[in-house]
Amino acid sequence: VQLQASGGGLVQSGGSLRLSCIASGVIFSINTMAWYRQAPGKPRELVAAITAGGGTNYADSVKGRFTISRDNAKNTVYLQTNSLRSEDTAVYYCNVDLNRYNYWGQGTLVTVSS
Repeated sequence: VQLQASGGGLVQSGGSLRLSCIASGVIFSINTMAWYRQAPGKPRELVAAITAGGGTNYADSVKGRFTISRDNAKNTVYLQTNSLRSEDTAVYYCNVDLNRYNYWGQGTLVTVSS
């Protein structure tokens, strides 16, 4: 099983990016899918999560600006990031509960310039 994250890049403050994370390999079941981020010198933090049933939760710092979604047919989780701020600069990692194990993607860098 592999998780491949993409969609990061350099964007100006106020801009948007759409992150994607695709799970591949032998997959029997996927439960919660989530995005975390880690800024330089800071611990990794949960950004958003979505359950198999579609329930979502968000960090307070991104509520109203970020939207997490999933496409179960494509084994993919997305993170739409809008109104980006310099403090959103970080490496974003996807995290998936898959086949009763927990997996991390390799990370995609989001840099927001002010």
